[in-house]
Amino acid sequence: MKRFWRGLGNYLVFFLMVAFLVTCCIMLFTRSLIGSLGIVLTGENLNAAAKLTFINVLLLSLLFTIFDELRRKLTVERTARRIADAAQRIVAGDFTARVDRPSRFSNDEHFVEIIDCFNRMAEELSGVETLRTDFISNVSHEMKTPLAVMQNYGTLLQTPGLAEEKRVEYAQGVTDSARRLADMVTNILKLNKLENQQIFPHAEKYDLGEQLCEALLQYESVWERENIEIETDIAEDVVIHADCELLSLVWNNLLSNAFKFTPSGGTVSLSLSAEPHYAVVKVQDTGCGMSAETGAHIFEKFYQGDSSHATRGNGLGLALVKRVMDIVHGEISVESQLGAGTTFIVRIRRVS
Repeated sequence: MKRFWRGLGNYLVFFLMVAFLVTCCIMLFTRSLIGSLGIVLTGENLNAAAKLTFINVLLLSLLFTIFDELRRKLTVERTARRIADAAQRIVAGDFTARVDRPSRFSNDEHFVEIIDCFNRMAEELSGVETLRTDFISNVSHEMKTPLAVMQNYGTLLQTPGLAEEKRVEYAQGVTDSARRLADMVTNILKLNKLENQQIFPHAEKYDLGEQLCEALLQYESVWERENIEIETDIAEDVVIHADCELLSLVWNNLLSNAFKFTPSGGTVSLSLSAEPHYAVVKVQDTGCGMSAETGAHIFEKFYQGDSSHATRGNGLGLALVKRVMDIVHGEISVESQLGAGTTFIVRIRRVS
C-alpha cells in the first residue's frame, strides 16, 4: 500500500510538470504559427487539440513514472537493500559481511562512498571483535593459573599437623598468586582506559634525568638481593614536555623487565642522551634475550615469549608501554639477541 501511494504521488508530480511544460510549448508554438502563417483556430480545433494534448500528458507522465520507478529500483532500492542486509548480518554477529560496489549502470558516487565507509567500518568491527575474543580468552587463561595455585596452596594449608615452615611457604604462595592476580587486573584497567582514551595526558615540562633516577632507585632492593650490577649514563638538563605520570609507567615496566630477565651477577644499564630534537632513553640488560620472532610480537597483549618467566608477569606491561608511547607521540623499539640480552630504546621529543 505504501508503494502504491508513493507511485501515485510520483505520477501526480510528473503529470503537473509535463502538463506545465507541454502547455507552455504548445502556446508558444501556436502563437508563432498564427503570427507567421495567419492561421485562424476555431473552437472545434482547439477542443480536439486540447483532448489530444491531455491524453499525451497522461501517457508521458505514466512513462516517466514507470521509468523513475525502474531507475529507483536499480540505483537506489537494490543498493540500499544490500547495505541493510549486510548491516543486519553484522547486528547478528557476522562481521564478515561486506557490500559489493554497485554495477556501472547503477554507479552513484554517493552510494559508492557510503559502501566504502560501511566496508571499512565492518573491517574495523571485525578486528575489534577478534581482539575482544582473544582478550577474553587470554584473560580467562591468565586468571586460571594464579587461581589454581591459590586453590592448591589453600588445600595444602588445611593439612593437619602442617609444619610451620611449610605453612609459611604455602601462605607465601597464596600471597604471591593473589598479588599477581591483582597486578593483572590493575594493568587491564589501565590498558582499557588508555585504549579508550579515558586518560587524558597532562603535559608539563620536567627534567627527564631526575625521573629516570627516581624510577631506578625503586629497584635498589632488587639489584642488591640479586647481586645485579647497575650502570648509568644520565645526561643532565634534558627537559621534555610530556605527562610525567604516564611516562613513569614506561620506565617502571622497562626496568621491571630488565631486572626480571637478568640473572644473578648480570648487569642492567640505564642511559639518557640528548639528540638535537629528541631525548633518547636506553634500558639494557644482560639477560636471556629473545628471538626476532618474539621481538615482533613483544608489544602485543598477553604475549610472553619466555615461558620460563611467565609466572612472574602477565604479558600486559609492554602493551601498556606501547600505548603510552603512542599517546605521548614517542617512539619505542627493541634490539635483542638470544643469550646476549635486550635493549629497549625510547625516543621522546625534548624541549630545546
